[in-house]
This record gives sequence, C-alpha cells and structure tokens, in this order.
Amino acid sequence: MLRPLPLLTAGVLAGPVAFGLLGTVLPAFGMLVPDAGTPWAAALDWPGLPRALGVAVLSGLLSTAGALLIATLILAGWHGTGAFAWLERALSPLLAVPHAAAALGLAFLVAPSGWIVRVPATLLGWERAPDLLILNDPWGLSLAAGLVAKEMPFLLLMMLAALPQVQSHRRLRVARSLGQGRIAGWLKAVFPGVYAQVRLPVLVVLVFGMTNVDVAMILGPNTPPTLAVQVTRWMTSPDLSLRAVAAAGGLILLFATLGVLALWMLGERIVARAGLVWVRAGRGLPERLSRGAGFLLAAASSLMVLAGLAALAIWSVAARWSFPDPMPEALTGRSWARFGPDMLAVAGDTMALAVLATLLSLALVVGCLEAEHRFGFAPSQRALWLLYLPLLVPQVAFLPGLQLLPLALGFGPSWPLVLAGHVVFVLPYVFLSLAGPFRAWDARIARVAAGMGASRDRVLWRLRLPMLAGPLLTAAAIGLAVSVGQYLPTLLLGGGRVTTLVTEAVALASGGDRRAVGIWGLGQTLAALLPFALALAVPALAFRNRRGMRHG
Repeated sequence: MLRPLPLLTAGVLAGPVAFGLLGTVLPAFGMLVPDAGTPWAAALDWPGLPRALGVAVLSGLLSTAGALLIATLILAGWHGTGAFAWLERALSPLLAVPHAAAALGLAFLVAPSGWIVRVPATLLGWERAPDLLILNDPWGLSLAAGLVAKEMPFLLLMMLAALPQVQSHRRLRVARSLGQGRIAGWLKAVFPGVYAQVRLPVLVVLVFGMTNVDVAMILGPNTPPTLAVQVTRWMTSPDLSLRAVAAAGGLILLFATLGVLALWMLGERIVARAGLVWVRAGRGLPERLSRGAGFLLAAASSLMVLAGLAALAIWSVAARWSFPDPMPEALTGRSWARFGPDMLAVAGDTMALAVLATLLSLALVVGCLEAEHRFGFAPSQRALWLLYLPLLVPQVAFLPGLQLLPLALGFGPSWPLVLAGHVVFVLPYVFLSLAGPFRAWDARIARVAAGMGASRDRVLWRLRLPMLAGPLLTAAAIGLAVSVGQYLPTLLLGGGRVTTLVTEAVALASGGDRRAVGIWGLGQTLAALLPFALALAVPALAFRNRRGMRHG
C-alpha cells in the first residue's frame, strides 16, 4: 500500500507544474483563449517590458546576494557565541511571518511618512513628510531590501542545518591552526561545503526574488510594475483576450529566470576560482569590520521586520496619528469593531484551507518517508531537484496554465482547485522539515518492537509517530504558515471567489486606510505564528514528564 506513495508524491510535485506549463504555452500561441490575436507581439510591445524585466532581475540578484552575504557573515563571525544565540532567537519568529505581512510592516516603516522618518522629523521640527520616493522606487531597491530582510533568516536556517554535515568545527579548527582568522578560516574551509548543501535553497530565493507578486505589489514600483505583477494584472483583467498575453508574459519571465539562473551558476564558478586564488595567497580579512558588519546587518534586518509588525499592531488600534508624531494621540478599538469581524471570518476560511492542505501534505510525506524506510528507496540528487521543482519554476509561468487549461476542460476556478494549488507549495516545505528527523529516528527501536511481535504498521503508529510528535507539529506549523502566505495560487486558481487573509491584505495595501491594513496584516501574522507557538507548547505539555520526547 505504501510502495506507490513516492511516485504519487512525485506526481503531486511535478504534475501540476507540467500541466500548468502546457496550459501556459498553448494560450501563448493563440490556443484555448478566444480572440487571442498575437499574444507574443502584444507582450513584447508592452512599453514597460524592458524596465519591468530589469527591475525583476535586479531585485532577484540583489536580494539573493544580500541575504546570502549577511547569513554567511553572521555564521562565520558569531556562530557558537552568546550574541548569536540571542540573534537566532530574534530571527526564528521571522521565518513564520508571511511575506505580505512583513512587506506591509516594512512599508509602514520606510514610507516618507513612516516611523523611520517620524523620529528625525520630530527632532528637527518638520511639519510635512519629505517628498522622497523611498517606497515603490522605480528600480525596486525597497523591494530588494524587503526581500533581504525576509529571506536572510531562511538561508541562515538552511546553513545551520548544513553545518553538521560538513564537520564545520573540525574544518575551522584546522584553518585557525594554520593562522587564519575566524571569518577568513570559515570562508575558506567551511563555506564551500555549506554552500554545496544549500545551493538549491539559494536558487529558490533567487527565483522568488525575481518572480514574487505580493511583495512586489506592496514594495515594488508601480509605473511600470515588475513583470510578474503585470502578468497577474493581465490574468485578472475582465478582457479575456489578455489572458493569452499573460501566458506569453509568463513565458518571457520564465526564459529570463532561466537566463539569470545560468548567470548565477556562471558566477559560482567565477567566485570559486577567485576563492581558490585567495586561499593559495594566504591572505585574510579585516576580522573586526567583517564581524561587526555581519552582526549589525543581521540585527538590522530582524529589527526592521519586528518593528514593521509592531507598526501594524499600533496602526490597528490607533486613533488620530498625525505626522510627525512618533505615536498616536490615543488608542481605540473602533477599527477592530469595524474590520475585525470580517477579518476573523476570513481567517477561519484561511485556516480551514491551510489545515486541509497541511494534513494532505503530511499524509503524503509520512507515507513517502515510511515507504523509503521499508523498501530501501534511496533518494537521489534528481529527487531533490524534483522536490524543489514547484519552487524553482516561477509561479506566473505555470499558475496561469493551471487556471486556463482546467477552464477549457470545463472546470472553473473553485475552492478544491485552490486547495490543490496550496498542496503543491506546502508539500516541499513539509518534506524538507520532516525528512531529517524521520530518517534520524533510531531504527533499533523498531527492531526491538518487531522482536516482540509488533507489525511495521503498529511500530509506525504507536512508536515512531508519537516519538516524532515535535518534528511533526513543527512540520505542520511550517505547512500552515506557507499556506497562509499563498497569494498568487489563491488569486488565480480561486478566480476571486476564494478570499484569504493574504488576498484581502494585499488588496487593501493600495488603499489609504492604514488601520484596515494593520488589522488584516496583523491577522495574517497571527495566523502563521500561533501554529508555531502550539508546536512548541504541545510537546512540552504532553511530554512534561518525558524529557527526551519534548523536542521530538
């Protein structure tokens, strides 16, 4: 019964991507969409295309390089210290914060009338906000900065998980014994092995930086927007012929993404050769400057996101708050009374969708990992690429096809279609978070139980899964957070009929009611953070008398 599950899981990952790409290619060449005309010509003739592509490439490269640099510096300079433990605790909650909620909070900070400007404005006596295009700047620099702040904790977590696999302590000790400084020794001896382990997550960050929609709609430029945002506008336009143009635009972005991935891989080789020359030369780095820069950048990134969330919370209860006052004149619950009931109703729908998508993903992942254990399936590098496939292919390249092809077959946008789309993106994260603990479980326990007459199914349900309660709950919390943050699959596959916290928050971001944005953004943040709090609390309470099982 379990043997077909790895193939089924592979089909869940690859099938929608292939199906969606087919549904995108056909309209791009004038099929499936009536009165499509010449989609390629319309997409290529769009006046904003060069700038939109340039901003997408720039934001992707800057955000990926910035997040990787900060994560590397903080690990190289501070791993194993008390300061790193403090910073790790500050960064951990940021992993669960949805991208849209973090972007909304950052927008409240960096806007010309935002919190950052209000402090000097109060001291200097400014009565008006400065006329500066900080937010939604034409080159997407605020977009890149927001992505760095959000993606750096993710890459840091991936690198931390890779450290034991490369024997980082041994390598660093050898480098230090040869006279290298802490950071120079880490970069020369440890970083090559760590980067080999996290290369796929880095590429995922690069693709997301180029092709994200929700963050780009909040922090990115508007005239023109990024290409991913423009493709989304074409897809949601009342003019149905523009959906073929959207398909062509999605393929243009796909080709551009493949080109940037090739450029990044070429850059890897250039950096590797330059690094080899540096290693042979025996030169070091300015240790104090590098360590200080790494800590300050990582602390600034975490504080920016946390301060942004605080701004969301304050705006949600703010009465009159005029510029340049650093705090509102009074706090009130009127905004919650006005917008709270609708937000809570949508939050219930959001969590129902997230819970079902996570349960389906957990069932597939547990079945797949158990089949791997029972039948000796050895995961290959090709299987790892398959796992990352939905994250490496731009969403705007295959989600339009997942909307158009079922529509041509008589299946319109619906809640089940949205659920299927969420599973495609939730499943990889659940698998990645659960695979390590599942495979590391001591198999000797199963052999002892088998010697006492227990079947393999009984071992799974009565021993393995209860003992992995902590990792299972953590994987479920990650799945819920990923589902809560899915904007484009909900928008396109639901056809506007399925509303979630993220779709409502992004829709309100273009309006002027900061109190409503604060409530909806805060609701989305709490919907993602509460499952993590439960994932920590439940094992501690359930196994309070069994110390070894509290953390799985």
